Amino acid sequence: MKGQNGGLPASQEVLDRARKLKVILMDVDGVLTDGKLYYLPGHDGAMVETKGFNTQDGLGLYLCADAGISTGVISGRNSPATVERCRMLNMKYVYQGHLEKVAAFQEVLEDAGVTADQVAFIGDDLTDVPLFRRCGLGVAVANARDEVKAAAHYVTETAGGEGAVREFIEIVLKSQGLWEQAVAKYMAAPVVI
Repeated sequence: MKGQNGGLPASQEVLDRARKLKVILMDVDGVLTDGKLYYLPGHDGAMVETKGFNTQDGLGLYLCADAGISTGVISGRNSPATVERCRMLNMKYVYQGHLEKVAAFQEVLEDAGVTADQVAFIGDDLTDVPLFRRCGLGVAVANARDEVKAAAHYVTETAGGEGAVREFIEIVLKSQGLWEQAVAKYMAAPVVI
């Protein structure tokens, strides 16, 4: 399992932490997206914000839901695109407009009935560091700020918006012995020519 330190495998500590996870939370901009915001004219002429999401991250999040691992976002921005993407991927927790993310994190712990060490948080910027210090496994994407990488337990090889979430989800599912089962229905499909 690749990761931090130029492609070296995830450390045993990271794998041990991943084995305990029941909830994976993440920031949106810079994690599920590449951090770019696009403004397009809406039907009434007002500008509408939108963003692009990575489809491999999407399948990874779907696999989590299928495996019984809850997922969610805690983001500083409000975005209808985020709400729709989370709905499509069966993400259980959607908190937007929270630059200070600790209160939302605590609500998730209570709702999910889990302890902080059973939760991971994936982030890229300074507002995510307080959650790294509270959760069981803090993950920085490859293009995160240096201070964020230094605070993380794990740094992905992949940049945010380019499959970093999927990279981490595969580590979690493999560490919990759930990967083979998660992909079995796709791998067992008959070959059609």
